Amino acid sequence: MIYAYMRQVPNLENLTKQKQNILLFSHYKKLEIGQEVVEYATKNLLIEERKDFETFLKSLATGEHTVIVSSLDILSTRAEELVKIIGCVLSHNVDLWVCSADVLINRESSMVEVFPLLEAQRTQPKDKSVQIGRPKGSKSGSKFDIFHSRIIELLSEKESVSAIARILEVSRSSLKDYIESRGLKELVNSIEVPKQNMGEKKMDNVVLICPFELESQQKIEKKAS
Repeated sequence: MIYAYMRQVPNLENLTKQKQNILLFSHYKKLEIGQEVVEYATKNLLIEERKDFETFLKSLATGEHTVIVSSLDILSTRAEELVKIIGCVLSHNVDLWVCSADVLINRESSMVEVFPLLEAQRTQPKDKSVQIGRPKGSKSGSKFDIFHSRIIELLSEKESVSAIARILEVSRSSLKDYIESRGLKELVNSIEVPKQNMGEKKMDNVVLICPFELESQQKIEKKAS
């Protein structure tokens, strides 16, 4: 089943724009949408409060499914929640298409493509109202921005800052400051890359547990003990 997932909350794209983006994208990719799923809320709720969304995620546990969203923040505007959602997608072997980035997230996709999306979500201002000057929490441009994806890739491969500096032929101290100011190590460590350290194992042989299901199981076990 191919789902078009849309969410109507303040400060996100309106449903009309989301639907238009998804329809154009699905036509371009030759994806035939089987069902539209719309989530409504009067405010940007925490994921634990979004019961309809939780039910939808659980419904993906069986069968072959594809979910299309207009942009990643439709799923959540909080990076830590997106990490859990992506983990759930991977555990259920679901294809997740993000129209705005033209990125497919599944067990075969490169996490190097996903990290910049999470980084952008993590660093964007939470308050989208009109501001004068640079938004609070925003980062100024850096000469290392052109290496951003490569730095993330090397960090995910467990390369040290010194090794990365040698590869990029840049100053170690300046690179270290850049990595720390952007929180790139924390970002890389916050999401498990299923392919990492698997040797010759195939993905089909790896058991992934949905983060939401794991949390529920841990709560049950805690109550029982």
